[in-house]
Amino acid sequence: MKYYKRYYNIIILVIVTCFIMAYIEVIITPPYFVKSLIKLLLFFLVPIIYSIMNKGIHLKDILNFKLKPFLISLLIGIGVYAVILGGYILLENQLNLSFLPNLLENNIGVNKKNFILVALYITFVNSFLEEFFFRGFAYFSLKNISSEKTANIFSALSFALYHVAIIDGWFSLTATFIIIISLFASGLFFNYLNKKNNSIFPSWIIHIFANLAINTIGVYLFQLLGA
Repeated sequence: MKYYKRYYNIIILVIVTCFIMAYIEVIITPPYFVKSLIKLLLFFLVPIIYSIMNKGIHLKDILNFKLKPFLISLLIGIGVYAVILGGYILLENQLNLSFLPNLLENNIGVNKKNFILVALYITFVNSFLEEFFFRGFAYFSLKNISSEKTANIFSALSFALYHVAIIDGWFSLTATFIIIISLFASGLFFNYLNKKNNSIFPSWIIHIFANLAINTIGVYLFQLLGA
């Protein structure tokens, strides 16, 4: 009965937290740094508070660092960086993301002046928050009290659908669908790596490189190199 209750508590907490962030993203649309602070409070403090209230949840156990998995993740991350950047170069004309700088500036106040700071936050801090929340809390905590399949699918699906609010209105319906499927597959892969190493560090390293590639494209779109 205790595990049954904890199982639903974790699922409800993850869903409610994602809905709150989606509401903030789409409806309230505060400045980026305000939104980032709210996300920090929700994605970090909610799991921490829940783990304190439930002694069977040990989030610190998922912060194990081992050199070999780190090096393997580093190589995968470099490959992911190259694939994303190469894909953008090949498909630049079809993607046509020139509208993004104006959209980001008008909606959340990200512009040439603060882009580098935002990019550093997204690359290192935001990636950690998402790994801590979706892999550390939604996956590991759920896996310990339910089936591996349930935890895996729920974590990956939550991670993918959460990003719908972030990219709302950016792309066509087809492109958005492809991105969501890709994020779901990435979530499954991240869970696999983390499970093998009992740590969120492998997925965090790869997530850092994926965000770094996206932010490299952002540098080009904001024309910062020639500024």
